[in-house]
Amino acid sequence: MALTIFSKILSGEIPCHKVYEDDRVLSFLDIFPLSRGHTLVIPKAPAVTIDQLPDEDAAAIGLALPRICRAVLAATQAPAYNLLQNNGQLAHQAVLHVHFHIIPRFDDGSGLGIHWRPGKLDPAAGAALAADIAARLD
Repeated sequence: MALTIFSKILSGEIPCHKVYEDDRVLSFLDIFPLSRGHTLVIPKAPAVTIDQLPDEDAAAIGLALPRICRAVLAATQAPAYNLLQNNGQLAHQAVLHVHFHIIPRFDDGSGLGIHWRPGKLDPAAGAALAADIAARLD
């Protein structure tokens, strides 16, 4: 995995506004926030996408995320938030290290804007695809 800004933060080469840390997870404020309290949560393990993350590190993120979300909401008094995680450049991942964004939402228009273009799932194709995905779970 190539060096990223997150690996430099993890090594201490670049400072951050830390909000949480344990043996496997680091969380800090985003320096280019979409809203007040925009917080990043990253694993210390060097993985580009979440499917590459070892199970133990994924579990640690899963335990830390709700706690950090609650703390961000309490500190910002935001009525809502987005939890965003992108995998790969085609999915808009800018830093090639697994990371989650906790983005508080306020009535002022700040935060994450989403344009959702839903399609329609064909029942037969959906059944076949669900069976194929289920068969590939390890």
